[in-house]
Amino acid sequence: MSTTDAGTAAITLTEADLAPYVTHGPTRRRLTGPGLSADGGLLTFAALRRDGLRTVADSTGDPDRLVEELRDQLVIGGLLGPDGLEAESLLLDGDTGEISTTHFFHDRPDLMDARPFAPSLETLVRFAAVTEELAGLRGQFASYAGRFGQKAVAEASRQLLAVFEDGTDGEVPAFWKAAALIRPLALIAGPGTESGLTLDLPARLLDQEFGQGHVARFEDVDFPATLTHEPTRRFLRETGLPEDGFMFQLDTDVPLPTLAEYYADERADEFPPDQLPEHADRLIRLGYLIEDNSLVVDGATGAVLNFSEPDATLFPLNTDVSTLAFTLWLLHRERTIDAELDTRLTAEAYDQVATTMIQVLSTVDPTGSTSDAEWHYWTETFQDEAGGVL
Repeated sequence: MSTTDAGTAAITLTEADLAPYVTHGPTRRRLTGPGLSADGGLLTFAALRRDGLRTVADSTGDPDRLVEELRDQLVIGGLLGPDGLEAESLLLDGDTGEISTTHFFHDRPDLMDARPFAPSLETLVRFAAVTEELAGLRGQFASYAGRFGQKAVAEASRQLLAVFEDGTDGEVPAFWKAAALIRPLALIAGPGTESGLTLDLPARLLDQEFGQGHVARFEDVDFPATLTHEPTRRFLRETGLPEDGFMFQLDTDVPLPTLAEYYADERADEFPPDQLPEHADRLIRLGYLIEDNSLVVDGATGAVLNFSEPDATLFPLNTDVSTLAFTLWLLHRERTIDAELDTRLTAEAYDQVATTMIQVLSTVDPTGSTSDAEWHYWTETFQDEAGGVL
C-alpha cells in the first residue's frame, strides 16, 4: 500500500495489494489511481490505511458462523455516526465492485448481514461528495446559500435525489434516500436576524405542519415575572409551540408555572424541594418530554433544558425555543415523509435514518454535540429504535 503525506492525502493501493482480492477493473483503477480520502464528513477509509485489504472472515473471531456471502467481502472503511465515530463498516465486493454496509457482531457473526449502499466505489465517492456539498452549501448547492423556506427545501431535495437516482438506476438505497429527503430540511429556517433567537422560522410553519388549532400561543399574562428574555416571550406569543409534538406535550394550563411553583403545587408530596436545581424560580416549565422529565426554559437566557426528576439534574436540550420548535417540526416532518413512501425508510435502515436526523439537527442546533452533558434527550430519542420514535 502507498500513500502520500500519510494521514491526510489519498489512500492508494498497489496492484500487488489488490491481488487476489479485487478483480473488478474499475475498482482496481480507482484504488491504484486517485485512491480514496482517508476521512470525510460521512465516510472514513482510515481502516484501509491502517489494515490494508482484509476480508470479513479475517476480521471476525469465528468466521465459520458467517453467512457465506459475507465471508469474502472486503472491509474498506466505515460510515460515520453523529459522534464522528465509525457506526457501520463499509464492505467491497471485489468481483462486482458493489458497496454494502454491515454491523460487526464479533461475538455473534451469524447475526451479521449486509445492506446495499452503492453500486460502485466511484459512485460512493460521488454520492458522499455531493451530500457534503449540500451540507456546506457549496459546489452544486452553492446557489442555496442565503436561501431558506419550503421552496428551497423542495428544490434541494429534488436536486440531490436526482443525483442518487441517476447513479443507481432509480433504486436508491435507504441511506441516500434519507439524505435526499431529510438533509435539505435544514434549509427551512434562516438565522435569527429578526427574532433575536437562533432561527427565524417561516410564518405559520408550525400551523401548516401540525394543523390549525394545534399550536398554542401565549399572552403576556401567562408568563411568570422571571421570564424576562424578550425574544422568548415574543416567540411564545407570536409563533407558539405545538400542543402535541409527539415527544413533547405542551402545558396548555396557563399561566405557565416556574419549576419551583410546579413542584410546590403539583408534586409537593412526591419530590423534595431541596432536590430542585438552583434558580428553579427562573426556570419556566413549558411541558414534559417523557414521564418525570420536564421541559423548561431559562427565563433570563432563553436556554431550553430538560429537568430529569430521577437524576435531579438539568440537561441541555436546545439552544432556545426557535430550535426547540425546529426539532419538533423536524421529527414530525420525518414521520410524515416516511409514512408517505411506498417503502418505509425506517423499516429498511432505522439507524441510518437516525444518524441523518441527528446530523441535520446538529447543523441547525449543535447543543447536543457541544454540551458537556453525557446524555442528550434528542440524540437518545432519535436512536431509540425499540421505542419506534422515527
